[in-house]
Amino acid sequence: MSAFTPGELAYLQSQRLGRLATVDAAGQPHVVPVTFRYNPAEDAIEIGGHGGFARRKKYRDVQQNPRVAFVIDDVASLQPWTVRGIEIRGEVEILPTGGAAIVPSFDPEMFRLRPRRIISWGIDGAMSKQNARSVG
Repeated sequence: MSAFTPGELAYLQSQRLGRLATVDAAGQPHVVPVTFRYNPAEDAIEIGGHGGFARRKKYRDVQQNPRVAFVIDDVASLQPWTVRGIEIRGEVEILPTGGAAIVPSFDPEMFRLRPRRIISWGIDGAMSKQNARSVG
């Protein structure tokens, strides 16, 4: 059984871009847009990149502190104003291979984020309804 609701799963599978927040050894936060996919076999979010993914700040950050937050959101409608999104908090596992499964041109390295806390809004019901829970 998935940690995500059916509505959240549908939303995750409809999106390709999110923002990953990491913290470096000095405690400085860093947020960067990244491409991702939901892997149903692992019930996890997989994040990859190209052009030296393993040399990027986000990669160095998670080597020292695997705890991250990841947000996927969008504006579903301007009239009426309708926003929706998911925040996923958890720990990232660094994998040496698999990045090309996200996008064929990606570097081999990737992150696998297993959710520990999920907060969603505008997905399972009215826009103002928030669904927050600890999982895993």
